[in-house]
This record gives sequence, C-alpha cells and structure tokens, in this order.
Amino acid sequence: MARVAIVGVGAIGGALAGLLESAGRHEITLCTRRPLKALTVHTPEGEVNVHAHNATDPKSAEAVEWVLVATKTYDAEGAAAWLPALRAGRTRVAIVQNGVEHRERFAPYVNEQSLLPVVIDCPVERKSDGTVNVRGGTLMKVEDTPLGREFAALFTLTAAKVELVENFATAAWWKLCINSVGALNALTLKPAGVLWGDGMSRLAREMVAECAAVGRAEGAKLDEDIAEQVMKLYRAHPADAVNSLLADRLGGRKMEIDARNGAIVRKGEKHGIATPLNRMAVTLLEAM
Repeated sequence: MARVAIVGVGAIGGALAGLLESAGRHEITLCTRRPLKALTVHTPEGEVNVHAHNATDPKSAEAVEWVLVATKTYDAEGAAAWLPALRAGRTRVAIVQNGVEHRERFAPYVNEQSLLPVVIDCPVERKSDGTVNVRGGTLMKVEDTPLGREFAALFTLTAAKVELVENFATAAWWKLCINSVGALNALTLKPAGVLWGDGMSRLAREMVAECAAVGRAEGAKLDEDIAEQVMKLYRAHPADAVNSLLADRLGGRKMEIDARNGAIVRKGEKHGIATPLNRMAVTLLEAM
C-alpha cells in the first residue's frame, strides 16, 4: 500500500485516481481547489467509485509517499503550492503532463532525484457532471530507473500498462509529434476528420517533420517515416474525435500551446533548426 496524492483532478487526474482505486490497496488524496463531493470513473472494465480524502487547502494537506501532478502544463506554480505540505522524507513526485519539459517546469520545486517525468496515452474526457469517461486502455512510459520501477509498482493489478524505457526523450518526443498536429484542429475549430484531406494532411506531415527534427537533436530516436505513422494514427481516429487543445479552445479555456508547439520552437532555436509551421501555429493561437 502507498499513500498517493493527485494534484489536478481533471480528465487525466481522474483516470489515474480510478486506476489507483482499482488496485484496492492505496490511500488516495485528491487535491482540488473546490470541494469534490464524489469522483466516478467510467472505464472499459466497469464503473469505479473513488474513495479518497479530498484536500482543498495546500497548507492543511498531509504528507504522502507519492505525488502525481496531473494539472495543465501552464499551472506548474499552482501545482507546486501543494508540494511543501505533501512532501516529507522520500516523497516522490511524478509529473504526468504533456510536452517534453517536465523537469524544467518543476526543477524550481523538486530535487531531480525525487522527480519522475511520465508520458501518458489515455483516451479520456471529463464530463460536465464531473464524471470521468475513459474510452480505452492507458499506457504510461517512464524511465527504467529505481524510481520508474517504484512508480510502475503503484499500478500493479490495474488495467494500466506502465512501460519502462531506456530513452525517455524518444517517448516524450514521439508523443509530442502526435500532439503537435492538434494545433491544426484548434486553429480550424474542427475535429480529427479535418486532417484527412490532402492539403491539411500535407501541413500535418510537415509540422511533424519539424518536431521530429528537433526531437532527434534532443536525443530522441525517431523513425524517418514518423510523419506517416502519426497520420496513420489520426486516420484511425473517429472523424469527430476532439483533442485536448481543441477542447480547451472550444471551451474558452487557456490552451497548452506553449508546452506543445512552443517547446518545438524553443528547442529548435537552441539547435538552429527552423520550425516555421509550428511557430506560426503558436503565434496564431496565442493571439486568439
């Protein structure tokens, strides 16, 4: 058993809570700004009612063994406000967020030895009634280190798969190659099907190629045909599938454009790699 706190109980945080509850052996704390009356997670395996302590004040939270940060990338400072009370001794902090800058975002708040970046692939949405709907399997990738193996052990006896990888940069940049294309959906205000046409498909491939070039300069091992691999994934999605970037823009919420396409531009500048399409996407969406 482990004492685990989840900071950020949106779609991903809710899915993680459901998985930990299904393990049947953890003490869970849900850290939220407002009181959470209940958390129900609908999964392919059935309905999960999460039994957890709900903390709403960072100052009164109790120390745990693991903190899972599942907030949006731009809310690192807000998530960090919980850490002084939640951390004690060997508390480990897993950053379950988009992008490739997990360590950079939390370096001011967590020592490197206690910090674990996590890449997650989980088709999930949080509904207006507060319930969480997980539509498929959950795959997480972490570094093959003692810390990574401890994290994987949390999800023993759950439906999640935790893959231990030697090169985390490859996992993170592969996911960013997929996410980079989501900017086109946010710009057009249209779901996945908009990418199936020849013109949009070509733009998407070129955006992925920019991302992959930067990722390789950062140490990721990415196939030469990665753009086609990404488009094959998008063509397999339902035409009406909505990614999180588009969902946030449709909902009038702040978008994670800086942590996604913005990171491609920043890292590209560092290596002298041009990223004109990603730069344009960032500029347009930030202006909107």
